[in-house]
Amino acid sequence: MERVEAELFTDGGNDAVVRLSGRRFPGVLIQGDSLRILRSDLAEVVEACERGDLAEARDSAGLLLAGLDALLTRYEDALQEHEIPRPY
Repeated sequence: MERVEAELFTDGGNDAVVRLSGRRFPGVLIQGDSLRILRSDLAEVVEACERGDLAEARDSAGLLLAGLDALLTRYEDALQEHEIPRPY
């Protein structure tokens, strides 16, 4: 294990925006349990598609997209607050 310094741009919740030393842009730190939930949500979409249940797949995908949109908004807001241009 290596200890490194990081800059924290948001509170330290489940999806903290941080920048590691030596990196130009911050990233999003997703806790392991939150990552597992994202994977599970995506698996629901895949399983619904495999069953041919497109309505359920669309609903599940919509919820997943909304969650990712919220995460992206949090990231972009943190960049804007600290006058950092978007990397995209």
